[in-house]
Amino acid sequence: MKKSNSLIVSFNGQEGSGKSTIAKMVSEKLGFPRYYMGQLFRDMAAEKGMTLPEFRKICDVDPDFDKKVDDYVVKLSRERENFIIESRTAWHFIPDSLKIYLKVDSNVAAERIFKGISENNNRSNEDSSLDTVDNIEKSIIKRRKEDSERYLTLYGIRQDEEKNYDAVIDTTDLTIEEVFFKVMNLIESRK
Repeated sequence: MKKSNSLIVSFNGQEGSGKSTIAKMVSEKLGFPRYYMGQLFRDMAAEKGMTLPEFRKICDVDPDFDKKVDDYVVKLSRERENFIIESRTAWHFIPDSLKIYLKVDSNVAAERIFKGISENNNRSNEDSSLDTVDNIEKSIIKRRKEDSERYLTLYGIRQDEEKNYDAVIDTTDLTIEEVFFKVMNLIESRK
């Protein structure tokens, strides 16, 4: 049974908005564990020997994979206290969480992702056509639409509607430090 003073911070946001970086920073600052649902999808894709885009196509027709991840989110919320979670649907499945949505201009997002791929080569099981900023931006716009349609079909929710969140931060013109400062202020006001 969770204590009434527990704190769960759920992050959702657009690709390239900085949500993973911010979630890591918040996790480290607060000493809370961080759960990243995107990694679960990447792991499931890797287990099937597929790229992430190939795996998403399966998820579009077989909701069992999404439901497996969402069941895990619900289980976490019942069994754990004080954690950070990145998920498209945690705001819905953990309504008492501090729900934060990060958004960003698609071109800025594409530039950030391209820079990250170039520096870290950290998305090796993803789409190999993500080799230019323009291709990444097209992929982002397509994914935003697909994700929106998928969660509307699965659960009747709009995961990208800003009214679903306690706070929405546009990171387009902000440094990561500025975003972190805003997020920590939100968390402090919630404690």
